[in-house]
Amino acid sequence: MVELTIIGRLADGLPLAQGPRYVHKENDNFIFYRQQAEFILKEISSGALTPSKMTIRIDHHSFNYLVENGVCFITLCDSSYPRKLAFHYLQDLQKELEKLDNALIHKITSPYTFHKFDGVIRNIRKQYVDTRTQANLSKLNASRQKDTDIITQHISEILERKRNAELSETALARPPTAPSIWGSPLLELIALKWTPITIVVAVASVLLWASLIFTEDFIISTI
Repeated sequence: MVELTIIGRLADGLPLAQGPRYVHKENDNFIFYRQQAEFILKEISSGALTPSKMTIRIDHHSFNYLVENGVCFITLCDSSYPRKLAFHYLQDLQKELEKLDNALIHKITSPYTFHKFDGVIRNIRKQYVDTRTQANLSKLNASRQKDTDIITQHISEILERKRNAELSETALARPPTAPSIWGSPLLELIALKWTPITIVVAVASVLLWASLIFTEDFIISTI
């Protein structure tokens, strides 16, 4: 079942429109899944996700997205929903958007304010609710070849990659610390070589000083 749909602008990652919420009421994680969809949109916009279409696993669901002409179409489906139908659904949305004036997309400045397209999402989604309709069965049987060109990843892989990228950026941005003089390999070598000698000389000096004091005290006591 198609449970969530978001249309976003690729240039800045702004979510433009969304379909009605269909996440089950008994397990209502709508806010969580919408946040994940927005995160995916931002990753695509920033260039962190480069494929033009992709499936991203999360829990018992899958995000499927399609990028066309500077717009990203994202839908969340349960894991049992045929991926081929999910991408047919996204392609239908993309075709409907092409019929509109492209200038409308560039004029939007606030998220989820492209209300004109919300109704389009609702109407097209109704065609994909029942996977057993003749139209949907025809789409499934049109080509039995697997979607080998669609990359599949888990959301955890994308999150881990983002964390590693942020750590690398932080490390590069941090100003290099001046190396300690005592951390110099040359000084370590000198220390290893001369420390024993220094200790011997110091001990000998102390003993010589002590012997001179003892001798002086002895001479004074005998006078």
